[in-house]
Amino acid sequence: MRRIHRVLPVAILVLACALPAPARQLEPNGAYAERRAKLLAQGDGPVVLFGYTGKENDSPSYVFNQEENFYYLTGHNEPGAALLLIPLAPNGKGNSGAHEILFLPPRDRMRERWDGPRIGPTDAGVKERTGFAEVKPFSDLRAELERAGKIFPRIYTLLPRDSDEGYPHARNWQNWLYQVLPQAGFRDARPLLGAMRQVKSPTELALIERAVELSIDAHLEAMKMMRPGIYEYEVAARMEYIHKRGGCEGEAYAPIVGSGFFSTVLHYNAVDKKIEDGDVVVLDVGGQCSGYAADITRTLPANGKFIARQREIYEIVLGAQKAVLAALKPGMLLGRGGANSLHKIAYDYINSHGKDKDGKPLGRYFIHGLGHHVGLNVHDAGDANRPLEPGMVVTIEPGIYIPEENLGVRIEDMVLITADGYKLLTARLPRDPNDVERAMAAGQASTPVQ
Repeated sequence: MRRIHRVLPVAILVLACALPAPARQLEPNGAYAERRAKLLAQGDGPVVLFGYTGKENDSPSYVFNQEENFYYLTGHNEPGAALLLIPLAPNGKGNSGAHEILFLPPRDRMRERWDGPRIGPTDAGVKERTGFAEVKPFSDLRAELERAGKIFPRIYTLLPRDSDEGYPHARNWQNWLYQVLPQAGFRDARPLLGAMRQVKSPTELALIERAVELSIDAHLEAMKMMRPGIYEYEVAARMEYIHKRGGCEGEAYAPIVGSGFFSTVLHYNAVDKKIEDGDVVVLDVGGQCSGYAADITRTLPANGKFIARQREIYEIVLGAQKAVLAALKPGMLLGRGGANSLHKIAYDYINSHGKDKDGKPLGRYFIHGLGHHVGLNVHDAGDANRPLEPGMVVTIEPGIYIPEENLGVRIEDMVLITADGYKLLTARLPRDPNDVERAMAAGQASTPVQ
């Protein structure tokens, strides 16, 4: 799912000041300001969002990663912050005009001895660094909300969901908001934010392409080192190293390196099996760089050569992907239903090419969706059934998984939807089986067995 490091134009990206994420880069402050203005214009009341506190995960290995919607609007990657957007008051009553406030916790010098410097609300230059005309202590938030609550009947925030797991971030803050504004009508800001996040800005695309390029590099490295006798975790570790060496702060998801039977297990992440001669190996691995994810899958023959049955299934999956790409354009749907369903194109191709051991069609072995949006989350926010539009970044990932043959094949590429079709972001990484074999042979010839 990812690729090589590319030096990004200074005009597009600036180095982030926030710690501790390594090599994290930000978009210009103006890009975040434009999103805040667009969000505010779509609602009929103030918007209040809360960044993560750092308490969401108490593991010693945890590296802070901001709540995605908060990061999308602010670029702020430190714990304990809040954001308040206030529109013009109806009929101009009691409000000096639309404005936005970033609330930051006070500096804790002793804590910073352990965790590193933080930005404080009274720091010199804090407005220039954050891009906010108003930066206040977090303790001022309650008073500002109470003032807004007297003017506006509705407040937008991130409401809790039944699917929320782990630390109840949204539930905790919603309970606090009920105490502060018991009379307010709260609306969920997620649908508005999700719709915005699905269409990427040019500065977002630059960050996504950086993640993709580093992830491609990692997959090429895996092709070089792949051979029978090594362990799945060796491949995963090498790929993670390539990401980190290039500046990614981590993985977009737990690496999947599944060989033999485990090539048929979709979210296999034990990665502890020795890779055997004759296995195929599914590598679904991608880095997260500057908050943005990549998502790429390749299927490799462990010994560098597909046997006849492996090549047959591989070429069916590749044919299904090519059929989808031939139809890919704005207005098409990733979902299973509808006249413009790309999933149906892939399924029909798979179901009409090849048979299983019992002579039955292979459609029943394509058991997952065709693809998904990618951005600040590897399965990004927004309506998955929305027709595709220019600026969207999605995966195209047909697959066939036959457990009784220990044979799973998935080919996953990332595409940018354009006005008249698409751009294949992962084009540099081989997909054709002959190209895959050649890349593996070249790598193995130059890489000694260790």
